[in-house]
Amino acid sequence: MKIRSLLIGILTLVIGTPVWCAAPSATNAFATLTSLAGEWQLTGAGEKPQPVSWKLISDGSALMEALPSENMVTMYHLDNDRLLLTHYCSAKNQPRMQASVSEDGKTFTFDFLDATNLANPADGHMRKMVLVIQDKDHFTEEWFFSQRGKDAEHGVFHLTRKK
Repeated sequence: MKIRSLLIGILTLVIGTPVWCAAPSATNAFATLTSLAGEWQLTGAGEKPQPVSWKLISDGSALMEALPSENMVTMYHLDNDRLLLTHYCSAKNQPRMQASVSEDGKTFTFDFLDATNLANPADGHMRKMVLVIQDKDHFTEEWFFSQRGKDAEHGVFHLTRKK
């Protein structure tokens, strides 16, 4: 028993973070997001509820989040060992963001990588989105819009699965 404990201690020092505490792989994180496929109701501060759909497309290689009332779509997909999103925004640009995922696999922080149709980095664009899964029927999205290098707008949206 002492030898086993010693070996685990040495492996922990050599490897760094124990395997059981590592953040999920991009593949596992994407699989978690695919569990959100379905119909949702979105509520935000001062806004009336809106329908949102999450749908697996392209033979399961992409997940599409559509907000029909705003004519916006966000696509989630893998790029080798990265989980990315592309947000097709009403600001007429398409920011791409890369996810980092919490160790428990419930918090996805997407940070700005680049964007198409963004002539100047100071132009208005989404720069970050944090998605937190509370349970199979509830999650939140927190979006950050940047203008002239500073956060200009910030919105928190609560989503509940339609039954």
